Amino acid sequence: MNVEESTRPDTVPRLRLDGLLEELQAQVRLVRGTQGRLHGLLEAVLSVGRELDLSQVLRHITEAAMVLVDAEYGALGVIGPDQSLTQFLTVGVSETEQARIGALPAGHGLLGELISHPRPLRLTELSHHAASYGFPAHHPPMHSFLGVPVRVRGEVFGNLYLTEKRGGAQFDSEDEAVLSTLAAAAGVAIDNARLYAEAQVRERWMAAGAELTRGLLSGTPETKVLELMLTRAQDITSADLGVVDLVTPGTLELRGVLALGEGAGPHRGVRLPREGTLSGAALAAGQLITTSDVERDPRITHRPERWKGLGPAVTVPMSTSDGDRGVLVLARTAGRPPFTQAETAPLPGFAGQAALALELADKRRAAEQVSLLEDRDRIARDLHDLAIQRLFATGMTLQSAHRYVEHPEATARIDRAVDDLDTTIKIIRSTIFGLRAHDTTAIGQGLRARASKTAEEAVPALGFTPSLLMEGLLDTDVPHTMADEIVAVLSEAMSNIARHAHASSAEIALVVRKERLTLAITDNGVGISDDGHRSGLRNLSERARNLGGELTLAAAPDRGTLLRWAVPLPERR
Repeated sequence: MNVEESTRPDTVPRLRLDGLLEELQAQVRLVRGTQGRLHGLLEAVLSVGRELDLSQVLRHITEAAMVLVDAEYGALGVIGPDQSLTQFLTVGVSETEQARIGALPAGHGLLGELISHPRPLRLTELSHHAASYGFPAHHPPMHSFLGVPVRVRGEVFGNLYLTEKRGGAQFDSEDEAVLSTLAAAAGVAIDNARLYAEAQVRERWMAAGAELTRGLLSGTPETKVLELMLTRAQDITSADLGVVDLVTPGTLELRGVLALGEGAGPHRGVRLPREGTLSGAALAAGQLITTSDVERDPRITHRPERWKGLGPAVTVPMSTSDGDRGVLVLARTAGRPPFTQAETAPLPGFAGQAALALELADKRRAAEQVSLLEDRDRIARDLHDLAIQRLFATGMTLQSAHRYVEHPEATARIDRAVDDLDTTIKIIRSTIFGLRAHDTTAIGQGLRARASKTAEEAVPALGFTPSLLMEGLLDTDVPHTMADEIVAVLSEAMSNIARHAHASSAEIALVVRKERLTLAITDNGVGISDDGHRSGLRNLSERARNLGGELTLAAAPDRGTLLRWAVPLPERR
C-alpha cells in the first residue's frame, strides 16, 4: 500500500480494525496464560494436600513452587525455636553438588533476612542485597530471587526460596502472588501432616505403654522391663542414644544401669553425682528438661566428654508417689533436629510407668523374701525338732554300744562315727543359725543375695548375663566384713571383663569348702597381655593378701582368662 492509498478514507477503519485484532489476540493469549497458571496453581494445591507424610509434603511444596514460577532451583527452610534453620530441603541441586558445597545453611545472610522479616522478598540480583553474604565454594551461580514465608496457624513455619527464573527472565509480581497463594495452601497441608504425625506418635506411645504394662503384670524381670522401655522410647523418638540412670537409695549418687545406641559405652556401669549431670538437673527440676547441644550444655560439669558427638537431648525423671527412682535420657547426634514438643509430651507418663515397674519389682521381691523367710523358719524348726534329735539319739546309741565292743578296730570306727555325727550336728546347727539370723543375714543382706545382685548389675555393661554357681554355707560361715570384700572383688572383676575382655560369656563360682572361700571367674575374652593394664588386678591381689589369701591369674582352658581369688575362713567359735 502506497502513501496515497493509506490516506484514503476507506483505509483508516481497516487500520484500526487490525490494531484491535492484535490487541484482542494479546488479551486472549494473556487470558489463556493466566488460565493455565490458575490450573497449575490448583493442581499444585491439590497435590500438596494429598500427602500426609511431612517430609514428602515439604518436597512436593518445593517442587510445585518451582514449576509454578518456572525456577531452576528451589528450597524450603524450616525454622526452629531459636530462629535458626533446623531443616533445609533443596531441589535442583544434585547430591554430588550438595556434597561439594558442604554443610547446609543455618539461616544467616539473605536466608536470615526472610526469617527476621517474614514477608515476600523479590530481587533482580540477590548479590546486591545488603544481607547477602555470597555463596560458598562450588555453589551454582544464582541471580534472580523470590522468597515467601509459609505460615501454619498464624505462626511462621518456614520459608520458600526460589532462584534463577528460567530463560534469564525476572520474577514478577504475578509470580509473587502465585507463590504466596501456594504458601497459604502449603500451610494447611503442613498442619494436616503434622497433626497426622502427632496422632501416629501418640498411638505408638500408647502401644508401648500397653506393652510395658503387660510386662509389669506378667512379672518380667526388672532389667528386661527397663530394656523394653528404653528400646521403645528410642524407636519412637528416633534417638541415637538412650540411657537409664537409677537413684542409689540413701545416697546422692546415680548409677548408670543401662545404655543403648551410639556412644553408649561411657554411660554403662558408672556412678554419677547429681551435681553437674543432666540426670541430676532433671531430678532437681522435677520435670522434663531439654537441651539443643548436650555436649556443650553448661549444666554438665561432671565428665562432659561422655556426650561427645551428641547434640539434642531430653531428660525426664522416673518418679512415683514414693519418690524418684531414676532418670531416662534420650539424645541425638550433633546436627540432627531437636526433639519436638509432640515427641516429648508423652515421655513423663511413659517414664512414670517405668518407675512403677521398678516399684512393683521391689514389692514383688519383698513378698518373695517374706515367703522365703517363712520357709527358712519352717526348715529350721524341722531340722531342730527332727533331724538333730534323731542324729543325737543315734550318737547316744553308738556311745552306749561302745562298751560292748571289744575289737580295737571296731571301737575306733564307732568313735569316728560318733565324731562324724557331732560334726554333722554342728553343721546343721550352723545352718539353723543362718536360717534364723534375720538381722544379719536376711534376704538381700547375705552373701548369696549380694553376689547375685552384683552379677545382675553387671549385665548392662557386659552385654550378657554371666552364669553364677554358689556352693556352701556362704551366709553363715563368711563374716560380714569378709563378705564386703568378696562383693567388691566380684564387682571389680566384672568391670574388668566389661572394659577389657571383649567377652561374650563369663562363669562365676563362689564356693565355701574346708574352711576356705574361693571365687573363680572364667571368661571367653581376649585374655590379658603382658603389657596390659593391671591396676585393678593389684587391688584384687591386695584384698586377698590382707585376708591371708592369694590371687592367681591364668589362661582359661579354651579361650580367655581364669581368675581365682581364695582366702581362708576364720575359725568358728
